[in-house]
Amino acid sequence: MVKGYGEPQHMKTFSFKKIDAFATATSSGNPAGVISLRTQNDITEQEMQRIARELKGFVSEVGYLWHNDDDTYGLRYFSSEREVEFCGHATIAIMHDLIRSNDRLMRKEIISIVTNKGKLEVQNRIPNDNAVFITAPDPVFSPTAIDKYSFAEAIKIEPNEISDQYPVSVVNAGLETLIVPIKKLDTILSLSPQLDELKSYCRKNSVDIITVFTDEVAHKPNSFRTRVFAPTFGYLEDPATGSGNAALGHYLLKNGKWDGKPMTVEQNGELSSPNIVKLTTRKDEHGKMRVLFGGGAIVRIQGEYILS
Repeated sequence: MVKGYGEPQHMKTFSFKKIDAFATATSSGNPAGVISLRTQNDITEQEMQRIARELKGFVSEVGYLWHNDDDTYGLRYFSSEREVEFCGHATIAIMHDLIRSNDRLMRKEIISIVTNKGKLEVQNRIPNDNAVFITAPDPVFSPTAIDKYSFAEAIKIEPNEISDQYPVSVVNAGLETLIVPIKKLDTILSLSPQLDELKSYCRKNSVDIITVFTDEVAHKPNSFRTRVFAPTFGYLEDPATGSGNAALGHYLLKNGKWDGKPMTVEQNGELSSPNIVKLTTRKDEHGKMRVLFGGGAIVRIQGEYILS
């Protein structure tokens, strides 16, 4: 509705930034929008969804941040189509910028965030590594059997291009993630699925995103190349992701393919300039192995977002 001259304008103004997570000197990372709130009650769910819808094509997701207490922050995430239970790249972007911008937080080693997936730990490694590391949510492995032939048809490859060295599995480490091993790097790089067809496949199989991976890499000492597709969130590909690679980390641990020592994963469909996601592990207070994903971020735009 257009307001007439002299009518009151009901507007909300928010602090806004566009931040690229996992960006490197040779890659652009993954863009996230960040709205900073004074309290969680400053905005409604409908307004969160509206802002994310208006920013479609400009950022992958929008994260909403508010301060709970000295060392704990709340986060929610929305794509252009729906709320995202957990968004790894937006968390990297938000926490890296938040800590760098706050002298008190820069002196902290550990900060906590509260998301729809519970309370998670953030490690501040900016002073030495220019990175933050996020503890991924507890993994849930699905017993659902995935037919590799229907997957191959949906993503437009031959079934024999899927590796038998690893199982096809569904793991939730923030998002319901279908993990598919691919034999060759060339196959990974040449993937060109259709958005609507892949979205239909994901919905039929009740998964949020798809992580395809191979242990054939373009750049040593990286351990794996991944690509992550997220059609259920309104766009085809996530060029650098925390949750999709964290799910892969838990999958590799379970299948005895990773010892938990720090490793790097190269991600996207570009041979020479991949985004880099760092993975490591720690034991929690119950002695359980947890996967952490890490990286840095670059602020590209900052200003105000006016919601009228």
